[in-house]
Amino acid sequence: MTTPKTLTKNDILTLEYYLPVRDQLRRDIVQIKKPRRIEIGPDATFYFENYATMKQQIQEMLYIEKGGDEQLIDELEAYNPMIPQGSELTATLMFEINDEVRRGKVLRSLTDVELTAYIEVDGEKVFAEPEQEVERTAADGKTSSVHFLHFRFPAALISKFAADETRVILGIGHENYRHMTELNAETKASLAADFDA
Repeated sequence: MTTPKTLTKNDILTLEYYLPVRDQLRRDIVQIKKPRRIEIGPDATFYFENYATMKQQIQEMLYIEKGGDEQLIDELEAYNPMIPQGSELTATLMFEINDEVRRGKVLRSLTDVELTAYIEVDGEKVFAEPEQEVERTAADGKTSSVHFLHFRFPAALISKFAADETRVILGIGHENYRHMTELNAETKASLAADFDA
């Protein structure tokens, strides 16, 4: 069965129905997210999104802010674009640096870093395309600590992605941040489920 590609108001539980099941849903999403969270180098983490992660994100935003239907419309508009559409993977890339001074210095050295993120499948790279909702680089070249990315795959690489023998690498190729890691079998299987068969 193909996973839905869009969340609507009908998919989101009202607070009345969400509260009794919140703890269980939060435990469930941790298990879904675990193989989809990948650290790259000392500061960057990719969180690969899907229908389930975006649904839970919206539920939690509504729970925290309690903005009702008006907020729900905004949340659907914000998070629907990050649900994979069958021939792509989507990810939130975060640079998580606690020290404020170091964070500013690092982010100023990573102008356009989001354009250098890639997934390499069997030696062929698919580069990230940023979600276009907002500019992520300040006038002084400082990049954002959060980027929303799309990796759009040609059919030939989708068919290779999940094969046991295929090596899949996630990386960042910025001149000031060159790091990569090979995806393990559990992560490959989880991400492969985002593609339409």
